[in-house]
Formats: sequence, structure tokens, C-alpha cells
Amino acid sequence: MARIPKNDLPLMAEDEGIVLFYPHMPKKAKEYVCDTLDGRWIGQGPKVDLFEARFRAQFNQPGPCISTGSGTDALHLAYLLAGIKPGDEVLVPLFTCTATNLPLLYIGAKPVFVDVDPRTLNISVEDMKRKISPSTRAIVCVHYGGLPCDMAEIQALAAKYSIPVIEDAAHALGARYDGKPVGALSAFTMYSFQAIKHLTTGDGGMLTFQDAGLAPLARRLRWFGIDREDKQKGIWENDIRDIGYKYQMTDIGAAIGLAGLEEFDDTLRHRRNLYRRYVEKLKPLQYVQIVDDFDPRKEHAAWLFTVLVEKRVECQLKLRSRRIESGQTHYRNDRYSVFGCHDEFPNMDAIDDKYLILPLHTRMSVADVDRICDVLAEGW
Repeated sequence: MARIPKNDLPLMAEDEGIVLFYPHMPKKAKEYVCDTLDGRWIGQGPKVDLFEARFRAQFNQPGPCISTGSGTDALHLAYLLAGIKPGDEVLVPLFTCTATNLPLLYIGAKPVFVDVDPRTLNISVEDMKRKISPSTRAIVCVHYGGLPCDMAEIQALAAKYSIPVIEDAAHALGARYDGKPVGALSAFTMYSFQAIKHLTTGDGGMLTFQDAGLAPLARRLRWFGIDREDKQKGIWENDIRDIGYKYQMTDIGAAIGLAGLEEFDDTLRHRRNLYRRYVEKLKPLQYVQIVDDFDPRKEHAAWLFTVLVEKRVECQLKLRSRRIESGQTHYRNDRYSVFGCHDEFPNMDAIDDKYLILPLHTRMSVADVDRICDVLAEGW
């Protein structure tokens, strides 16, 4: 796969042009963080509880919401709560951040990579049908860039084999499928609040799930296997029965998250406006293919705007010459030695040197999108 050497494309300072990513820090974040720093709780405390409650209400999550220190933490908890054990096979996306799949290796489970749908870069349902077996214990899907996967088809396949679906919605906060918010569709859903996501807590994550009976275990696993409520009663009988982790969110992070919730609707609206402008300007260009199937069941969360182009390196250099960053961000996981995969993935092979992510963030305007599209319209 051809890549541009880092020395040829150093990162831009934000005053030099249009950068690929820029964190969105809510207006009241400093106020809420300073209030936290002046108080008793800076680790996991009442603001974490408040953030979880407000998140659940705002995004219409049907079950408990358990915040964590990262999205990776939340996925690991999801895999544990789903009962995945050493040796279990789990169908996973080939094309995603490694954070989707590495927690399965923590457990000793076996990720079985599924090829991409070249229209969307989401997991291919057709390849999933070929690879699912009686040994499969779960299906994991990622809503790439914020575009929901083909959830009806995935859910039907999971139901046929009586296995859970675990959604990695790191890109998809605010997305909807068939009128329902992501997070209300499957047994488990993870969100990421990493620095450059729609909603950030500096770094953090949220696990939502539909079985409320799992909440006590999830909270124990998040905190060393300890029942914090019993511990705070000061009783020695607070036994540890589960191998737990240090996966909690802090009140400092939750304070930033609370500020972000207050303006999330505006954030999402702005990003979707930029996305729609890209579509409007680039659809007429025959040599630029937008990664989106425009399925009416799907409402895009507009975290990434991705295109497929020929001569990608030349395209990136043309954009860079006009002070516009672009990049790949995610890569196929089968190329990482840690996974030990040597299977064939023809769909991924076909687009491996073509996919390109264009800038999309709240520091941009519609005029910035026009500037980018005008450069692409010149060709390269």
C-alpha cells in the first residue's frame, strides 16, 4: 500500500491551512473543570454519575450507561459481559482502529476478520455470512465514519445463531438507524470520547447495554472488581469475586463531557451541514467516489468524510500544496502481526490505495469545504 513519507507531509499548524482534525472543546468546559478542581472529587465521583444519567436521557439509551476511561476499556467490558471466553471465535471488522479487536486478544479469544463493504467501508454482511459458524460467539460491527452498518441484516444473522451483536459506535454518536438511535439496537454498544470525537472527555468511553441485570457486574469490573457502594459503607465483608480493572472515568473528564452534552445538538448539526456540502460539491465529480451508500434507513453522524480516488498520493500532495491536510486514519488490521492473519480480503485489496479522509470538524466552515472541493475539482 503506497503511503506518503512523514517527512514529506509534516503536520500543519492550525494557522497554516485546513487541518484534518481539531478537538471540539465546549464553551463551558473550563468553568465546569475549574468547579471540579475546587471541589472534593476529581476522580470518579458525582459528576461521573451525572454524566451517565444525562447521556442516557439525551441519547435515548434503553439500558444502563457505564462510563469508562476510554472506548477501548468499554469494549473490553462489553466482551467480558457478553461472556466471550478464551478460544471463542468473534466476527470482527477488518478495517477499524485496532482498539476494536485488541481487547479480544486480552481475553484470548480469536478475532475472525470480515472484509469491508466497498461502498461504505463498514463490515460486509455477505462476507459475514460466509464466515459465521457454530463456533462464532458474537458479532462486532463498527459504524465507520458515523455511517450505521446494515443493522437489520446483521441482527437477523445474529438471531439465527443466537449470538449477541456488539456495536463499536466510536464514530457514531448521534447516528440513527431505521429511526432508532445507535445504542438502542443491540445487546452492547460502545461510544468513544477520545480527543477528536464529537463529544470529548479528554479521553473516555461509554458502554451501554440492554440487560440492566449486568450493571452491578459492569461497575465492579470497572473498579478492580470492588463494589464501591459496599466499600463506602466501611464493611470488611466487601469481597472481590471478579477480576476487575481500573477502567473508570474521572469527574474532571465528566465535567468536560457535561459541557459537551449541552451543545451536542449544535455540534452535530454543524458537522452534518459540512458533510452535506461535501456531498453536494463532490457528487458531480466522476473521479471521486463518496464512501456512503445513502441508504434512507441510515442517519450519518458525520465524524469522517471519506472518498475513494485513484492516484491517492498525488491527490494528497495536490491538497497539501493548497495547505489542506488529508489522511487515512484507520488501516486494515490483518496487516498487523499481532493478529496473525493471512486470509484474503478482495474488497479491501481493491480500495486499499484509494480511500482518503478529508477534513471535517467544528473549526471548519462551509466555505472551507468549498475550498477543498474546488481543489479536487481541478484534478491531480
